[in-house]
Amino acid sequence: MVEKILLATDNSKQAEKAGGEAISMATLGGTIIVLYVIDADYMRALPQQDIREQLAENLRREGKEAVEKFREKLEEEQCAGKCKNVNLITMIKEGKPADVIIKTAEEEGVDQIVLGKSGKHGIEKFLLGSTADRVVRASKIPVDVIS
Repeated sequence: MVEKILLATDNSKQAEKAGGEAISMATLGGTIIVLYVIDADYMRALPQQDIREQLAENLRREGKEAVEKFREKLEEEQCAGKCKNVNLITMIKEGKPADVIIKTAEEEGVDQIVLGKSGKHGIEKFLLGSTADRVVRASKIPVDVIS
């Protein structure tokens, strides 16, 4: 049985599907850690401090919305009474998403990482997104990529 799951979310449709999978895996009990990572590299590339600060605040707000959206889904929509024994932890961190996902999973001692595939279009939709690909390749913990 999977007792501790790390769900990486970016508030996308793929992440929402991954959240449904994490819920299915945890209905017998356990912990789901919902992690939203603010990609700090994008902010560092901006030349003006005020723009970086505004972007950082917007990304933090988006992160809070993403983890709250999952909390609501867990509590209201999908569980239908099956998730009473599921412990939910939410986290928002900054850094390179793949690195933060793997480091958090290792620090928290999770049994499984669940994340969505990239939301690209055309031929690229058949490939993993760069974050998912990096996590799959570098993680020593089993990873489920949901499309």
